[in-house]
Amino acid sequence: MLNAETSGDITAVYADSGDVVVEGQPLFAIDEELEVATRQRLEARLALAEQLYERDARLIRDNSISQNQIDQSRADLRAARAELAEIDAVLKNKRISAPFSGRLGILQVRLGDYVEAGTELATLQDVSQLEVDFSVPDRYAPLMRPGLAITLRTAAYPERDVRAMLAAVDSQVDVNTRNLMLRASVDDGDGLLPGMFARLSIDLDRETRRVFVPETAISYSLQGDLVYVIEEDDQGLFVTPRVVSSEVAEDGRIAITDGVSAGERVVIAGQNKLYRGARVQVDESLEL
Repeated sequence: MLNAETSGDITAVYADSGDVVVEGQPLFAIDEELEVATRQRLEARLALAEQLYERDARLIRDNSISQNQIDQSRADLRAARAELAEIDAVLKNKRISAPFSGRLGILQVRLGDYVEAGTELATLQDVSQLEVDFSVPDRYAPLMRPGLAITLRTAAYPERDVRAMLAAVDSQVDVNTRNLMLRASVDDGDGLLPGMFARLSIDLDRETRRVFVPETAISYSLQGDLVYVIEEDDQGLFVTPRVVSSEVAEDGRIAITDGVSAGERVVIAGQNKLYRGARVQVDESLEL
């Protein structure tokens, strides 16, 4: 977002909404008549201060003036130079140029509008270098590192896979959401626009064997996520509770990375009635 850094009337608009601009290109000008007049006055003051200092510098060599007088002349010269530099900085803020190359959004002001410092003038986006900010639960923090490959899809291009790379990992976890903020850089974002919603998949660059179970198979306890595994002895079927490591649910299923092996059967309903060693029966009509 391009904002006005000083107040005044817009006296010139050098670009239109949607224009592609280059770094340093003038975009807006704010009325600077008062500042120009002030600068002329300060230039005259600086010229006088330089003359007085040069005169006093000659006189001090002949001991014709006191040291205090030459010190005062030197201080006046420095003050005049500082005042001129200050008004130059104000004048620079009266002219708004593109800080980088990119495409302008919709202009928020027109010629003649009065703006205050901080007024939004227009958006400027460099769509050639898009970034994606997103977050993951804090339990995945040990797996996140710059350089991981990311694939993303947007609602605008649902069938198009866009490649990205994890560029940065935040240094802290949000205390309210317990999520870790991440930032990815997009390799080829042609057609994508800032603000679009995207679904991301992160390649953790490791082989992980996962067992999927219905969400209803997971119970929650002080020890962590729990599943009741169905086992068999001479007297029939019974259950054993196990603490498992799970990942995010998808399509009604939970991915178990540790605690349950492929082929084992788990309870998906009525866990509140179970305990270690409880006898159970399997309803074979249900598909897991």
